Amino acid sequence: MLLGGISSLPAAEVDFASLAGATGMPDIPGLKVVWLAPWGDPAKANPWRNIIVHQTEGPAGSARAGALEQSKHPERRGVTVWVETDGTVYWATREDAIPTHGDGANRNDNKYIDNRPTFRQVLKGNAIGVEFAGNFPNVGAEATPAQLAAWDILVRLLQARYAIPSERIYAHNWIDFKDARYCEGCGLAQRARALKFIPESISRGETR
Repeated sequence: MLLGGISSLPAAEVDFASLAGATGMPDIPGLKVVWLAPWGDPAKANPWRNIIVHQTEGPAGSARAGALEQSKHPERRGVTVWVETDGTVYWATREDAIPTHGDGANRNDNKYIDNRPTFRQVLKGNAIGVEFAGNFPNVGAEATPAQLAAWDILVRLLQARYAIPSERIYAHNWIDFKDARYCEGCGLAQRARALKFIPESISRGETR
């Protein structure tokens, strides 16, 4: 388990295009990353086309345990990337592993978004999952400031690496029927979409 470096470089100054092609365990400006699995050749990664934002309903400190278990059993129920309340990012699995997350994109009621392009289409095989820890016992608790700061960088990094446009960032609750007590991942997905980040590969007309 190796820890990537962290700096205070603002997200606006991060060279996402250069980082998108990195391999190994790179230092990512502005992020503290614990690499449980290194990056390989991005061209050989699973063809991620979407991002799904989850919240664990677990206590602060639970991201590390979840990520460690995920690294041992990549296809278990869980995600590729975990984010702790202090903003630490755990990259848990290889990029070609497909963790089990989501519930089959079974929401088709258009409650939050137009579900025509998501119903039975945004699935574990084409959507990389990011899990935020800490909303226990209050499932309605917002992500911490440290998590939000990390997310602003992390989501653009994922978009740049896998050529994912902002409109393909989804809250879990937008595509699956979930716990009625709160909207899982909704604030985080809205925040990410509001960044309106356009990966360089997409601006060149490249898609996955």
